[in-house]
Amino acid sequence: MKEVTLKIKGTQTNSEGEENTIELVTEGKFYKKNDTYYIIYDESEISGMEGSTTTLKIEDDKVLMQRFGTSKSKLVFEKGKKHKSQYHTAYGNMDIEVITNSMDIKISDSGKGKIDLSYRINLSNLVESLNELKISIM
Repeated sequence: MKEVTLKIKGTQTNSEGEENTIELVTEGKFYKKNDTYYIIYDESEISGMEGSTTTLKIEDDKVLMQRFGTSKSKLVFEKGKKHKSQYHTAYGNMDIEVITNSMDIKISDSGKGKIDLSYRINLSNLVESLNELKISIM
């Protein structure tokens, strides 16, 4: 396991075209096991998920994002596919649907690289947004 610095930029555009961007730099852990990369980091107040830990499981054509703690969720990003799961919050549970439009993953075994995801999220048929997530591993 290796200590890494992560630069995370998330942009969310709602159905009215309003854009919200969050950027954060944080420390995390990186390791490789059986041709799969793992990144683990703690969420912060900036993301609104303070008290949660995020684990990214990165394969060639799929990224699994799992959160534990105050917010619990499991999101699967796989280009052109729809994945459904539950989003657990202090305010209750919601159904979440993720459709990945594009993904670009370039990571070396040394723990340097990037993950770029573009995806749509639908929360319990109440909120839909277009999202971009860019993670640089330094």
